[in-house]
Amino acid sequence: MDCASCIGCGACVAACKNGSAMLFISSKVSQLALLPQGRVEAARRVKNMVAKMDELGFGNCTNTRACEAVCPKNETIANIARLNREMLKAKVAY
Repeated sequence: MDCASCIGCGACVAACKNGSAMLFISSKVSQLALLPQGRVEAARRVKNMVAKMDELGFGNCTNTRACEAVCPKNETIANIARLNREMLKAKVAY
């Protein structure tokens, strides 16, 4: 549950050349996706969080790992991979 340590400081967004909030969003999605209680609304959650990120104009991840390098809580981009898997599952489910 390392993904639960994200404090939402925004350092990852500031370091990203695309202004991507994917490390932050993926940490929150991962935190809940790994818990059995989080499965109930997993598809709706990931769709809503990614839609809001897009609506607010944040960029997409290009895997440069700049976000990972500056994160004070050592969040990993493996969470972004989990976010992408959760998003694919959500799209297929509905």
